[in-house]
Amino acid sequence: MRISSDKWTGKEVDKSGKFVRQKNRFDTPFGEEEGQLQVEAGRYRLLWAPVCPWAHRSIIVRKLLGLEDVISVGKADPKRPNVSRSDWAFTLDEGDVDPVLGIHYISEVYLNADPDYQGRFTVPALVDLKTKKVVNNDYFHLTLYFETAWKKYHKPGAPDLYPEELREEIDTLNDIIFREVNNGVYKAGFARSQEAYEEAYHTVFNRLDWLEERLADRRYLFGDKITESDVRLYVTLARFDVAYHNIFRVNKKRLRDYDNLWAYARDLYQTPGFGNTTDFAAIKKHYHIDCNPGNIHQIIAKGPDEEAWLLPHGREKLSENKI
Repeated sequence: MRISSDKWTGKEVDKSGKFVRQKNRFDTPFGEEEGQLQVEAGRYRLLWAPVCPWAHRSIIVRKLLGLEDVISVGKADPKRPNVSRSDWAFTLDEGDVDPVLGIHYISEVYLNADPDYQGRFTVPALVDLKTKKVVNNDYFHLTLYFETAWKKYHKPGAPDLYPEELREEIDTLNDIIFREVNNGVYKAGFARSQEAYEEAYHTVFNRLDWLEERLADRRYLFGDKITESDVRLYVTLARFDVAYHNIFRVNKKRLRDYDNLWAYARDLYQTPGFGNTTDFAAIKKHYHIDCNPGNIHQIIAKGPDEEAWLLPHGREKLSENKI
């Protein structure tokens, strides 16, 4: 029998049944100041799983900025290993190990960094290849470091996803998107009381309604150009109909029931860096098996139709600028 997510998220539920996500243990920032992580091409490996929205965000930004040759990537199996801890396994490569780090479980690099680590072993995780230790798993800020501290390695013509003149507004919206959408669906899905579930449910859909209205007259969240906020919203929208709507019971509406959000999501999906890093098969496999303990026969839903993501979106009419 597989270990379901209910077992390893139980420690993150408070007395009222609300899911309270664990804090990141490895959050040292990148930069040139004393005590910060050194920015160096070829030194780090980004470990991710295509099912995880936080990890997917880092892969999208890495692609958009042209950091593929600067930061290497190791991809974990979308299904959790059958162990009692919240691990990820590298079974997609020869020998069932990451070909660069030589590890089978992501927990190995966490315990290299802190043998007493007691939290969940999460992705994304940036590992120092010199020490084989996790140095940063701060998913909330990692892409911001890619956009700022790693700027000297950006490809020519890379988009400015975090323009200085918009940073305060982007930070404010990012916080809202995280609390009420990105993490909001997990608060609904991992709730252990009816009250906690319904509170999260209403928060998610109130915010989606607000975003639907915001996107009525602008192509992206901040106008004509893609920003960090669009990346953050996209990763939840991409998983909404295939996983969150049914597995996490956020079923008031599907993404496809929102005219603007659905067209906006297709617009991003059809932009290089978004759709070509989105693995719907992996997403469904993880959520239907690992996050659905009642699915004892491990049946994975066939739909929704992925071809719909390629339908014309018409969003270019709102902007003549393209990424």
